[in-house]
Amino acid sequence: MPVGSRPVGTITRGTTNPNRLLRCDRWLAGPQAWRLRRAEAPPVVVDLGYGASPITAVELHDRLATVRPDVEVVGIEIDPDRVAAGRPLERPGLRFRLGGFEVPLEGGGRPTVVRAFNVLRQYDESEVPGAWALVQERLTEDGLLVDGTCDEIGRRATWVAVERGGPVSLTLSMRLRGLAQPSDVAERLPKALIHHNVPGEPIHTFLQDLDRAWAHAAPQGAFGARQRFLTMASSVAADWPLLDSPSRWRLGEVTVAWPAVAPTPS
Repeated sequence: MPVGSRPVGTITRGTTNPNRLLRCDRWLAGPQAWRLRRAEAPPVVVDLGYGASPITAVELHDRLATVRPDVEVVGIEIDPDRVAAGRPLERPGLRFRLGGFEVPLEGGGRPTVVRAFNVLRQYDESEVPGAWALVQERLTEDGLLVDGTCDEIGRRATWVAVERGGPVSLTLSMRLRGLAQPSDVAERLPKALIHHNVPGEPIHTFLQDLDRAWAHAAPQGAFGARQRFLTMASSVAADWPLLDSPSRWRLGEVTVAWPAVAPTPS
């Protein structure tokens, strides 16, 4: 970061826990792994706004190194004290630095993935497009911004996948054990959607259709919640552009094309 410049953004509450972002990491190391494999040079992955503890950046490096052993994970925080707390954990492929949505990387490098979880949730919705745009400008050609939200221990998570050209998908991921209905994840929708979960909006309709299909699949619950979720997703796929397959549905995860759930233009 140039001398005298200030990170772009505001300090978040910083709450974090081990394995809180497992669901998203599993997705990055699964359906999105091609982005890492395609990179000729070691891909750079940023954990943006990782919070009071650097544990999520450490876990991200561990998980993505199974896909690309030479991956470089950079934890970026706007709070100098949080950066200082991460520095003792630095190792080959993992480092920490001060910054915000401008995503400062050494030598002007560009990230392949920027994961920003539970960051924009604490901003006004009107600030989301600007934050996305700043990160999009920094991405590699195949790069991805993941703007997500989850509960305190990662049982329920949602995220928007944003490429350089704009958002492409919304993923809902939830622990199946104890799940009452899929729309329970609504309170963890990303900032770009959470205030649009009202009648007449696409995201509300999508969640209602998930709940309806979940209820109709109740008999499959005799074979377990996983089978019930599979049946639900298969039914919903007839009317909604789901971008994943049963291999992801088995994990309690479903991804839908962004245009189908994007807020109605005002």
